[in-house]
Amino acid sequence: MSHHLMNNYAPIAVTFSHGEGARIWDTDGKEYLDALGGIAVAALGHAHPAVTQAICDQAGTLIHTSNLYNIDLQGKLADKLCEHSGLDRVFFGNSGAEANEAAIKIARMFGHSKGIAVPQIIVMHGSFHGRTMATLSATGNPKVQAGFDPLVEGFIHVDYNDVVAIEKLAKENHDIAAILVEPVTGEGGIRIPASDYLNKLRDICDKHDWLLMLDEIQSGMCRTGKWFAHQHNAIKPDVMTLAKALGNGVPIGACLAGPRAADIFQPGNHGSTYGGNPLASRAALAVIETMEKDKLDQRSAELGDMIHAGFSSRLQSLAGVKEIRSKGLMIGIELDKPCAELVGLAIKAGLLINVTANNVVRLLPPLTISNDEAERIINEVSSLIETFLAQ
Repeated sequence: MSHHLMNNYAPIAVTFSHGEGARIWDTDGKEYLDALGGIAVAALGHAHPAVTQAICDQAGTLIHTSNLYNIDLQGKLADKLCEHSGLDRVFFGNSGAEANEAAIKIARMFGHSKGIAVPQIIVMHGSFHGRTMATLSATGNPKVQAGFDPLVEGFIHVDYNDVVAIEKLAKENHDIAAILVEPVTGEGGIRIPASDYLNKLRDICDKHDWLLMLDEIQSGMCRTGKWFAHQHNAIKPDVMTLAKALGNGVPIGACLAGPRAADIFQPGNHGSTYGGNPLASRAALAVIETMEKDKLDQRSAELGDMIHAGFSSRLQSLAGVKEIRSKGLMIGIELDKPCAELVGLAIKAGLLINVTANNVVRLLPPLTISNDEAERIINEVSSLIETFLAQ
């Protein structure tokens, strides 16, 4: 690794050269099964032919203009996202953090429109919304916030899955403009709230004229068995953010808005140099078209059930395994002790996994994995955990 790179990643000492589907090879020719998908990015796997062709074709035609001009592909992508979400308008940026920045700005303008001088947004302990100053401030993890004081004001943190705390705030604080929440936490350890949690948040927002803003950057794009995780609850947010799988590796983020928030931004309020440019939009359209054609929302649900059942059979009764959680292909296995060393052990075994929240094995495989690959993930991860806990 070059010594000219800033020392903020501490990457594992392996370099990948190419991939195909859920398989990826390092520069020494060793093959791995990717059960992490670039942290939920490579939802269609590596070198997917439809995405590859779309990128190549567009790169040979027009990569970038700017949002000073109409971008036809951007409009088509917005139409597709609104078709699947039932929302009305889309702003495109380059990342999940930028999508959440847009959502935060929408909430502040919404609050100001109601005469609130310092609008407040309710966010959750254990959440992760990005690393820009505003999204870092919204994030509920002191560890990643450390060293960056003063944080941006305007965020009130409560416990995830605690509706009572939010109802209490509603009575005490009249400066609240919105709630920002992940339907399933990603970095926070694949935590799945009560089945009626989002419905209750929707009711609270409606009662108090707040915006319900859902961060679906990791849980969206068919990951949980629906196009978007909140669709398991048959509700609609006022604002929803996407990124990660939307471009299958081509950087793109999106902030979608429903009727109450769709017209808050006006010309000059917000923008992005690269956001939604022809290359990124063409790649994202290829992703959506492939997900539609292959019914990857249904496939994700089926694979998720299969993998959960497999892990339950192998690990549920094992001492040291606290809980197995999953929603489609967002899978977390919580152990009773820190387990970061499992990442290195998995690398040696030819498997890519992740550990988050200190003691949760996180799996986010491509939605295109085969049944055999799913069985391999079950067997190899289970064996690694069994050996680790036996030490």
